[in-house]
Amino acid sequence: MDTPNPSVPPTIDDVREAAFRLDGIAVKTPLLESPLLNRKLGGRILVKAEMLQRTGSFKFRGAYNRLSRIGAEERAARNPGGVIAYSSGNHAQGVAAAAAMLDIPATIVMPADAPRIKIGNTRALGAEVIFYDRRTGNREALAESLACERRAALIRPYDDPYIIAGQGTAGLEIVEQARHAGATLDAVLAPCGGGGLIAGCALALKTESPAAKIYSVEPRGYDDTARSLAAGERLAVTPGVTSFCDALLSPMPGELTFAINSRLLAGGLAVSDTEVAAAMAEAFESFKVVVEPGGAVALAACLSGAFDCRGKTIAVVCSGGNVDAGTFTTALQGQPG
Repeated sequence: MDTPNPSVPPTIDDVREAAFRLDGIAVKTPLLESPLLNRKLGGRILVKAEMLQRTGSFKFRGAYNRLSRIGAEERAARNPGGVIAYSSGNHAQGVAAAAAMLDIPATIVMPADAPRIKIGNTRALGAEVIFYDRRTGNREALAESLACERRAALIRPYDDPYIIAGQGTAGLEIVEQARHAGATLDAVLAPCGGGGLIAGCALALKTESPAAKIYSVEPRGYDDTARSLAAGERLAVTPGVTSFCDALLSPMPGELTFAINSRLLAGGLAVSDTEVAAAMAEAFESFKVVVEPGGAVALAACLSGAFDCRGKTIAVVCSGGNVDAGTFTTALQGQPG
């Protein structure tokens, strides 16, 4: 396997190589546009529909790019341990799907309160699921212990150069699709948990569309990246905060991801759960798509006025669509699940 140096961030060349590796494997998701929403916000809004990616989120990109590096010799050495990941659900499904495609055993450490659809899909893809308590447990420590015990490869959700590079392929697609649509991007907004998606996209965008300003968007209370960018150092989430954006509840920015984001991002934005629910409803009405809470935060920033869209062309990443029916139904009624 090509062994990544965990202390060295990836480059644009790594993102381009990931795009080559993912060609014909990952879905090149569409860039959606609604004239009615453009009129409503006074700008041009281009929505990157990553809920239409394999496993329903962008996470498949990074997972496949990482797991495809595991060669036959290492697979034999790790048999039957395979790979172990920790995730609230989308990285779990991405790793499970990539592992199934590559015939690698997978074990996923997941919070017991993860959405049922994410748990069910992870198991359906053939992975073993081990639960932990999100409030009292340490998922990374548990996964590291299991990896050591089982002689398995630990697949981190964001602080891995190949994961970040894989996620960045969405950014390459945004630039290509925007050009095809005759759009010059003023800004790009993307959801941010540990920061892998926005970091990978920033690498692509700063090379291919350097004038575009890039913003992370997080749930209010979990806006550790926004606060870290303002402080110039990594800051943790304040204990005790809650959000229904389960995909974005990382405790602090990743080390590798923050090294990239602190250089390339224009800033960070935060939105409330109520604003996220409204964005989920708007995405359903304007684009006829299902977006999960964490996947809708960037659109929520536009709709709520956290980001002023007037007179601008903005690409917005809707990063996933894995949401339980009850939560989605409640969001359509204007309330967080």
